[in-house]
Amino acid sequence: MFTGLIEGQGRIESMEKRGGDVLFRFHPLFAWDSPEIGESVACNGVCLTMETWIPSGPAFTAFASAETLSCSNLGGLAVGGLVNMERAMAMGERFGGHIVSGHVDTVARVESVRPVGDSRRIRLVFDEAWSLQIVPKGSVTLDGISLTVNECGPGFLEVNIIPETWRVTTVASWKSGSAVNLETDVIGKYVKHLMQPYGGSRGSAPEERVTMDFLRRNGFGF
Repeated sequence: MFTGLIEGQGRIESMEKRGGDVLFRFHPLFAWDSPEIGESVACNGVCLTMETWIPSGPAFTAFASAETLSCSNLGGLAVGGLVNMERAMAMGERFGGHIVSGHVDTVARVESVRPVGDSRRIRLVFDEAWSLQIVPKGSVTLDGISLTVNECGPGFLEVNIIPETWRVTTVASWKSGSAVNLETDVIGKYVKHLMQPYGGSRGSAPEERVTMDFLRRNGFGF
């Protein structure tokens, strides 16, 4: 489990293809205390498992499966490229972002980057099917970064990037056409899943409106 608060960046030192998988070697560009083999690390928002730790780097290796590569931007990166990194959240630590699973839903594309005061407003587009899980002022994870949705609609969302986020993450390298890993809010996923039985088949009208009486009859006590 992660929070979407980036600890630092890591440089890709090698990418070794093994069938449809890739073994990455990353060099963290920030202090890394007490590394543990098998720990989870979010790399551009993708949860990877540390396979080995090389103290002389320092560096670590992690596998990305063919499935992971197919639904994220990791396969499109190159040796020397940078990724955002966050180690898994420890019990009892301050929880400053939002609940991030590290399971990327889809790849979004940057449509525009424009200055707004000292910040930047970034608009991204993606498959419209994911729009139901994104709400205005809700949370979204982009390349591992926990961000607030300023505006959204069918197949797009906009976020505001403050100077600190621009400085310490890979956002500064985004431009029109850039591929960005998108994870929607896990709470939205659960709500959508729970409500599916009451929404009728796709393309048809709901069987019944969601009212207080409807919720009581379906086990939601008040």
